[in-house]
Amino acid sequence: TMLMLTETEVTKLKDHLDHCNHPFIFFHDDPDGLASFLLFYRYKKEGKGFPLKAFPRLTAQHASKAVEYGADKVFILDIALADQEFFDALNGIPCVWLDHHALVERQKVHYFNPRIRGDNIPTPVGCYQIVQQDLWLATIGSIGDWHLPEFADKFRAEYPDLLPANITTVEEALFNSPISPIVKLLSFNLKGPTSEVMQSIKILTRIESPYEILNKATPQARFLVKKYEKINRMYEELLARAEKNVTKDPLLVFTYSDDQLSLTKDVANELLYKYNDKIIVLGREKDGEYRCSLRSGPKTILLPIVEKALLGIQGYGGGHDHAVGAGIKKEDFARFLDNIRIGYHEQHKK
Repeated sequence: TMLMLTETEVTKLKDHLDHCNHPFIFFHDDPDGLASFLLFYRYKKEGKGFPLKAFPRLTAQHASKAVEYGADKVFILDIALADQEFFDALNGIPCVWLDHHALVERQKVHYFNPRIRGDNIPTPVGCYQIVQQDLWLATIGSIGDWHLPEFADKFRAEYPDLLPANITTVEEALFNSPISPIVKLLSFNLKGPTSEVMQSIKILTRIESPYEILNKATPQARFLVKKYEKINRMYEELLARAEKNVTKDPLLVFTYSDDQLSLTKDVANELLYKYNDKIIVLGREKDGEYRCSLRSGPKTILLPIVEKALLGIQGYGGGHDHAVGAGIKKEDFARFLDNIRIGYHEQHKK
């Protein structure tokens, strides 16, 4: 099956969720992390959520937030890294961690990760297995992480106009279907000043259905859509500028300096959908380096190419087979790109 958790794990996790009054929930600030939080919070109707921005890693400092709040349980959803100091600093508050990134070993935490079985299935799938409600959030959150969940057909039956029968791949669902704007709305409402983000999250805990958003049916929905539209204008402009750089080169390279909201990841993903035979390199200029999001389609395994391209370069990077993050000093950027071209050609002449 393509489910995230076993029946035993579902029972254990549901027990954890049912037996607490003041949960503190840390989650990754992307559509699948947000959907995971919303699934738990809307089921529980109490507690506090905290989105982890930028580089998602929990430290002892984060633990003090949960302690100050007076949490009787801490949940970690869709976050790849947590220091042992974080768990130590919880002062005995029970902690439950649900994730699908690379496996880690930590003390003082109940850890659930389908990678133990060799499965990589995003967190909203597991959260939905536990709460059995808000099917629309679980489906849209999973699709936001490039995963068409096994309950997509159930969603299709309930919302046939939102996921039409001819939409069969996750890429089409993500970029070319009626739910595309909802995935982007989740992503874009996590951008900007923390106070605004927290307001959007609070509103999302009360939205009744995807139609409320799509039809701008309530003041709450209109608030979320207004924020989405404001950021979407910048997003569409960046996307159009990037597309001007499409050539015969196997790389699509776009660098810029004017993105306060860090839309790099979002734009890189859509470019990959449109040009999946290319290696996408988006670089945002900051502090004398380019902060890059790199993407490749199924035919190119990107990670080893980038790792090799970094040799002798002032920079760092890592990630997955087809999605890599990197930071490269400006003066080494051209050489880095040449190294990637070499790696690309080596891989494709085999």
